[in-house]
Amino acid sequence: MSTTYTLDTATSRANPTPAPIKRLTVPAIRRRKGTEPLVMLTAYTVRTAQLLDPHCDMLLVGDSLGQVVYGLPSTVPVTLEMMAAHGAAVVRGSYHAVVVIDMPFGSYEASPEQAFASAARLLKETNAAAVKLEGGEAMAPTVRFLTERGIPVMGHVGLTPQAVNVLGGYGARGRTEAEAAKIVADAKAVAEAGAFAIVIEGVVEPIAVAITQAVACPTIGIGASAQCDGQVLVGEDMLGLFDRVPRFVKRYDDLATRIDAAAATFAAEVRSRAFPGPDQVYAPKD
Repeated sequence: MSTTYTLDTATSRANPTPAPIKRLTVPAIRRRKGTEPLVMLTAYTVRTAQLLDPHCDMLLVGDSLGQVVYGLPSTVPVTLEMMAAHGAAVVRGSYHAVVVIDMPFGSYEASPEQAFASAARLLKETNAAAVKLEGGEAMAPTVRFLTERGIPVMGHVGLTPQAVNVLGGYGARGRTEAEAAKIVADAKAVAEAGAFAIVIEGVVEPIAVAITQAVACPTIGIGASAQCDGQVLVGEDMLGLFDRVPRFVKRYDDLATRIDAAAATFAAEVRSRAFPGPDQVYAPKD
C-alpha cells in the first residue's frame, strides 16, 4: 500500500483511496518489452491521477502541462518548480502506475551534473519513480550518468517539442533518409546508455518499427506505430477537452461539449433561481 498518510475525508475532495496493490516498478516496465502493450497517459493533478491510475501502467507528468494547464505557447517556458508541484500531486493521487516526470527545457542539457541535480530534486520532492528527457546521441552520456547513479531515465526521440525552435514546428520527423537514420541512431544510443524505455514521437511509421525492433527496452509511441511496445497520449487530448489536437490523437470522449452543456445548465438555473433548491440549502432545526 503506497499511501502512508490519512486526509480528513469530510473536508478533502482529494482524499487518496489506499488499495492493497503494489505499485509497478521500473524493472517491471522494462520486462514488458515485446509482451502486453504498455499504457501511458499524462496527468497533472491529483484527481486526474486518481481516475487514470487504475487503467495505466505509467502516468507521465509531461511538460505539456505548460500548454495544457498554463496556456503557454510551447513547453520551453516550463520550470522545475512547475514539474515538481504537479509531479507531487500525481504521485499523491496514484497507487498503481509508475510515475515519470519530464525534465523541463534548460534543466539538464548543460551537463550530466546539472541533469543529476535537477533529476534528484524532482525525485526527492515528488517521490516519483523516474524522469524523462529529450534528445538522442548528444544526451546519451547524460542518460548513462543518471542511470549509473540510481535515477531511472525514459528517453524521447523523433519529434522533440523542447527543440521546436530548432525544428521549426511540430511536423512529423524522418521524411528524409538522413533524418530517419539519425532518429534510429539516437534511439539506439539512448537505449545503450541505459534508458528503461523510449518515447518515439511524431515520426513516419517505419522508423518507429525499426527502433522497436532494434532496442532492448520498450518503446512508447505517440504518433508512431501500433507496433511500439506501448502508447501514450496527452490525457486532455484523448478526452476531447481541446478543439485542436495533433492528427495522431484519437478522441475517446468529448468532455469539452459536456462541460459546456453542464455550465450552461448551471448558469440558467442560477439566473432563474432554480438553484439552489431545497436539497442544497440548510433548513432550520426543529
